[in-house]
Amino acid sequence: MSAPSQTEDAARAASPLPGSSGRATLIAELARILPEDSLITDPCRLRAYECDGLMLMREMPLAVALPTTEAQVVAVLRTCRRLGIPVVPRGAGTGLSGGATPHKDGMVLSTARMTRIVAMDRLAQQAVVQPGVRNLAVSEAAAPHGLYYAPDPSSQIACSIGGNVAENSGGVHCLKYGLTVHNVLRVRMVTMDGEVLEIGSAAPDSPGYDLLAVTVGSEGLLGVVTEVTVKLVPRPRVARCVLAAFADIRKAGQAVADVIAAGIIPAGLEMMDQATTAAVEQFVHAGYPLDAAAILLCESDGTDEEVQDEISRVRRLLEAAGATDIRVSADEAERLRFWAGRKAAFPAAGRIAPDYYCMDGTIPRQRLAEMLAAMDGMAKKYDLGLLNVFHAGDGNLHPLILFDSNDPDSVRRAEAFGVDILELSVALGGTITGEHGVGLEKINQMCSQFAADELDVFHRVKAAFDPAGLLNPGKAVPTLHRCAEMGRMHVHHGELPHPELPRF
Repeated sequence: MSAPSQTEDAARAASPLPGSSGRATLIAELARILPEDSLITDPCRLRAYECDGLMLMREMPLAVALPTTEAQVVAVLRTCRRLGIPVVPRGAGTGLSGGATPHKDGMVLSTARMTRIVAMDRLAQQAVVQPGVRNLAVSEAAAPHGLYYAPDPSSQIACSIGGNVAENSGGVHCLKYGLTVHNVLRVRMVTMDGEVLEIGSAAPDSPGYDLLAVTVGSEGLLGVVTEVTVKLVPRPRVARCVLAAFADIRKAGQAVADVIAAGIIPAGLEMMDQATTAAVEQFVHAGYPLDAAAILLCESDGTDEEVQDEISRVRRLLEAAGATDIRVSADEAERLRFWAGRKAAFPAAGRIAPDYYCMDGTIPRQRLAEMLAAMDGMAKKYDLGLLNVFHAGDGNLHPLILFDSNDPDSVRRAEAFGVDILELSVALGGTITGEHGVGLEKINQMCSQFAADELDVFHRVKAAFDPAGLLNPGKAVPTLHRCAEMGRMHVHHGELPHPELPRF
């Protein structure tokens, strides 16, 4: 049997679940819970919620709820649980893996209006925020206290803390300061049954199992986040960025390995290839050397003495690796210009192609050159453009595949290109995602990444929080039946292992 395509995959995830009720009944029930302006049922307005940042996959929900309080979230979930209606949690909709793609027989629960910063504790260096608070807004609110929130995804001007928790987002400074999971102390969330859970604590540690690590990155499968306690860190006294140009992208990759091998953990270590720098230079005018095959951005922060010492060590390593040009930001304005191009890589891609498809594989740093060469061959194979931009320090790749969504064959080739990248990431000892999540996009490749016993555990964790399977169904964790169909599971005499697991 052939493997399911992405389109078939989305259709299967969107099939009606047992116990689903009619749209009219759902809307009538929700209208008794929510104010009129917090419930969207008009088809034209629903169109804005048919996808997240992965526009290849679209579906119209039955309705969209926009609660403003935790009590409303509880009431909505209890109602949908009673009616058997699937619920897809949604933050700002900037996700790139289809994690917020609606279920055609379900509703979307958006936390976009829960935007209050509940508390800011300067002494404890913590903030308590609602899930709809923008990532950047946390740092803006903490700035008067000399603090900021470290995770900084490229979409930080728009993405929400609730969405960051769902996807375990990172950013250009995740190498030194960690992902969302390393910067969250407590999560308050509501299960599908309407039970409010407090996971983690404001203390350095909490008793019992580490459910916080399970919750962060769970992609809305376990509960709907209503409040988050985040860590804040002091703003460094000094931050300077080194821009290094290389005539050979493999030398740039080796330079990354050399920096890390020397025991240096920069605040950020990013790479862009020549096609990417050309695209973003037109967009932000950062002064990038356009003749370089690749550029590295390496940031140091701390005290004056710490930064000067680290930059001198980094500079020697970059020169030894073959850098043709090295620049150090002279002031804060130049440092921000260097980073502006990296953060604008995604929108810049939209200036040179009708559409782009952003992947999110992660590989061991020492396999970087091998991966880049392979992706160059894939681009030729599928006759599609490719921009390479990635968190070089931790091996998290974000290749942007350029295609035309109005051309079905171009879409098919783009999807196949993406699959090849993910499969090779696994083959090289990496993973299928670093910070964008699995969602619908990578669910087939979960069968390559994990064995049946591991998927069994994932299903059991899901069932412990959501036994009815109504929260974001069909996302992130594939059924064992699907893996068997794809030929990724060893089956004895035509019988699947773990027959007790649901086969949707």
